[in-house]
Amino acid sequence: MGKHIRRIKSASFIIILIQLLAIALFCVFYFNKLFSFNKIPNMYIILGASILVFLDSLFVWIVSLNIASLRQKTDLRAAEVIGGDVQEAYNFAMIGLMVTDDNDTIIWTNDLFKERHIDVIDTPIFDWNADLRILKETNNPDATVKTVVNSRNYEVKYLADAGLWIFKDITDFESIFAYSKEQAPVVGILAIDNYVDVIRGEDDFNDVVTKVKNEIFKYAKDYGILLRRVKDDNYSMLCNYDSFCKMKADKFSIIDKVRDVSSGEDIPLTLSIGLAHDFPDVIKLNELANSALNIAVSRGGDQVVVSVFGGEMEFYGGKTEAQEKRNRVKIRVLADSLISLLRSASNVLIMGHTNMDMDAFGACLGIKAICNRLQIPAMIVADLKATELKTRSAMTSSFSREELDKLVTNSKDSEALVHPDTLLVVVDVHIPKMTMAPRLVEKCSKVVVIDHHRRAEEYIENPVFNHIDPAASSACEIIAEFIRFSSINPRIEMPSSYATIMLSGIFLDSAFFKSRNTGIRTFEASTILKEYGADNSLADDFLKDDFEEHKAVNDIIRNLEHPFYGVVVAIANPAEIFDQVTISKASNECLQFKGIHASFVIGHTSSKEIKMSCRSDGTINVQLLAEKLGGGGHFSMSAVTFEKTTVEQVRESLINVLDAHLAEATNDDRNRKGEEEE
Repeated sequence: MGKHIRRIKSASFIIILIQLLAIALFCVFYFNKLFSFNKIPNMYIILGASILVFLDSLFVWIVSLNIASLRQKTDLRAAEVIGGDVQEAYNFAMIGLMVTDDNDTIIWTNDLFKERHIDVIDTPIFDWNADLRILKETNNPDATVKTVVNSRNYEVKYLADAGLWIFKDITDFESIFAYSKEQAPVVGILAIDNYVDVIRGEDDFNDVVTKVKNEIFKYAKDYGILLRRVKDDNYSMLCNYDSFCKMKADKFSIIDKVRDVSSGEDIPLTLSIGLAHDFPDVIKLNELANSALNIAVSRGGDQVVVSVFGGEMEFYGGKTEAQEKRNRVKIRVLADSLISLLRSASNVLIMGHTNMDMDAFGACLGIKAICNRLQIPAMIVADLKATELKTRSAMTSSFSREELDKLVTNSKDSEALVHPDTLLVVVDVHIPKMTMAPRLVEKCSKVVVIDHHRRAEEYIENPVFNHIDPAASSACEIIAEFIRFSSINPRIEMPSSYATIMLSGIFLDSAFFKSRNTGIRTFEASTILKEYGADNSLADDFLKDDFEEHKAVNDIIRNLEHPFYGVVVAIANPAEIFDQVTISKASNECLQFKGIHASFVIGHTSSKEIKMSCRSDGTINVQLLAEKLGGGGHFSMSAVTFEKTTVEQVRESLINVLDAHLAEATNDDRNRKGEEEE
């Protein structure tokens, strides 16, 4: 129809132009008395004009009949497509129909559009609504697209062969869906961190505790949360999704409010919250909320973990480091539980993470010492190629070849040692793919996890024993406490060579007692190891750099840049391959500069792999930043591994993350204290 109308328009223009030219020529000839035109009788002139008007009227009448005929044919053709009787059904069901020609111009619509005052005949459909273009481009008969026209929602489908567009009014459905989503249940569990340490046998009318609980109740009231006390330091939460979205937009400000209330205390109170949503069964949501809370606590508390059913977990807060808890009773219970599991095993396999450092190897030796005391066969799983150079040197210098053969087995041979009652003890790591032998984790039915890094979303599933303590400086510190405070009698004995390597592991992860996660427990653990004959001079020698490594660290630091206040980034030479320890040392060295709160060092550890070492003085949560890039670790020590990329691309990704999340990861309270001290 559009083509015919355009042709009629063209014909009308030509006819009118011819008539105007004819009249103009007649006037020129008549008034200039050319060719005797002035002698033509007036009656003939009037008659000619009348005939011209009659012909124009006849032309208009014929065109009108032609357009009406075309309109009728178009209506009939559309009726053939959908069926004449079906049109009424479509109108009743609020389904709009639209037909376009070969040029995507709308040539017909059903009554629904007329009733809703949507007049789009002869309008290009994509000029009217650009959202529909994707249906034409994909050319998929099953494809649909949602669009909004005059504040109503439509789902649109396109039948290319007929040039037919079907608009289904889904406004009511969308309204019901939006209402259902807003009212969907969100289940949570709130725990007050360090509550027992603050109360210490007193009643719970402690002034700080009262203020914290008042903040919690006020927040619950403001955001429409049903709060019920489960224990003195534990509350269940129930709200709808709309309230949850408001809390999320507010970035769960209750975390900051509670931290501010107790910021001046020796043992500050913080909150750990686990939330779960996007599933209709509240029992399942409660299980997910429990798991989310466990992760929040194992990551050091002072944060919110949101578990989305079938999706990735979300983390909020985590601006403070885990508080050191000196609870020897708890340590004894944990140690005795571990010993009970070791006793029930036919044999024990012990392993740390890939690129095993002194802390991981020292923790493995500590578990080996416990197994020796229990007379349980045990082997440490370690591939020398996947062991750091200093650790490898310590192994060969501390043990003879025969001793190493009895002490260590490689990952391939270790699979033959797996039996139904084998117990696998994983230390200094809890992410399956980062372990020395990931296949062992799959093959062993009983797995123990002992770590000091904040828990990541990826985790070894269903361990029979799980102890993650982010407040500990190192895995060796945890194992030393287990050895010293267990109830086993006579006490567990340990060779001085084991104790020396464990002390070296503490030196490494505590940066020789200079890191902020060094506490009284760290010094006590070192004292325990000294009682077993640890040689601190030799432990220090194990970690000393050779000249080449020292030079490499200095070369990396030379490329330092300062993209944000208190943050430095160093890029190692992309043409060189560096040991992971060298990159970590360079990152640690950057923190020695005054005014630097966080450092990030990027460099190649192989031709296909790039490592980024992240370090902080405790002012900035580098773990949160590392997780945004796919890594993880500890509050003040984290790392990220990249593959199939370049150093410059990694740097750009880091700068983008810092730009978006640095303020979120910064502990404002610590900054304020530093300013006050200055």
